Amino acid sequence: MHDNNSDRTEISGLGEFGLIDHLTQGIELKNPSSRYGVGDDAAVIDQAGLQTLVSVDLLVEGVHFDLTYTPLKHLGYKAAIVNFSDMAAMNARPTQIVVGIALSNRFSLEAVEAIYAGIRLACETYKVDLVGGDTTSSRAGLFISVTVIGEAKESDICYRKGASENDLLCVSGDLGAAYMGLLLLEREKAVFKANPDMQPDLDGFDYVLQRQLKPEARIDIVDALKNAGIKPTSMIDISDGLASEIKHLCKASKLGCTIYEDKLPIDVMTASVAEEFKMVPSVAALNGGEDYELLFTVKVTDYEKVNKIPGISIIGHFTANIGEEVMITADNQSFDIKAQGWDAIRNTFQKDS
Repeated sequence: MHDNNSDRTEISGLGEFGLIDHLTQGIELKNPSSRYGVGDDAAVIDQAGLQTLVSVDLLVEGVHFDLTYTPLKHLGYKAAIVNFSDMAAMNARPTQIVVGIALSNRFSLEAVEAIYAGIRLACETYKVDLVGGDTTSSRAGLFISVTVIGEAKESDICYRKGASENDLLCVSGDLGAAYMGLLLLEREKAVFKANPDMQPDLDGFDYVLQRQLKPEARIDIVDALKNAGIKPTSMIDISDGLASEIKHLCKASKLGCTIYEDKLPIDVMTASVAEEFKMVPSVAALNGGEDYELLFTVKVTDYEKVNKIPGISIIGHFTANIGEEVMITADNQSFDIKAQGWDAIRNTFQKDS
């Protein structure tokens, strides 16, 4: 938990309101829509004619994160980023967040400060205002709930539905890296549990570890598409794995799709780690999850425009074959796309049953 007991401050000495004041002191509002932030019964937001978008993510210790290897500041940063990514997936911009934290008495004030330092760094980086929240105690573990509020012109908003036959399927960045980072961390945790004297062997794996522990939201891609004069016909962010997200888009738009294995953007380090774990790199890209890249479709007539934007790969196209999502492999075989991504709820209930 990265908490030095010799410098430990008990939260009980502050009380709930003292804790909130302590964690939110010095916040300056940056967005014109943020009329009033922390300090009253509710924040006041004025979107001035723009559409308001709202999303929430709940992160639970032992389900979504493991404090054995997750620095608390990184955890706070990631908790904010996954919400910013939901706004990017709607072709919108995040403007405010509200944060709720429940924690047990094993967490000190310094631990909560570290989480909030990560949240505030994310807000600073992406120019988002932290305008409220709540803290409470939990019987066991740590729970973080982040609600994000965003804004967009009605004409700019992208949904999962809206694509047509022959639309090009595009993805930002590269895929599978976050999952490879998770596998490395889990492997070193297992080694440490077996022999606490062993030092973790994580040298040289910075990229995939960063993609797992400190992801980024692709607001830059939203801006790049807008600057190129492109409005995606459908869009989603990749939180549960490419295969799962492709199926969401196909279902929402009532279409099928064909993608090509050799078009999937996979970093050299991701491929190397996948091979170390005896895994086909494209399987990691399809099913890994937590990449927080954008998967979107554009009209064929936008091919030239989208092809000029750095960091975007065209991986396939939509077809009229509803329910048929296929991948053409490098050796020209055709396989049905299966969503084998990690489902937090199903996974947990299967363990408990």
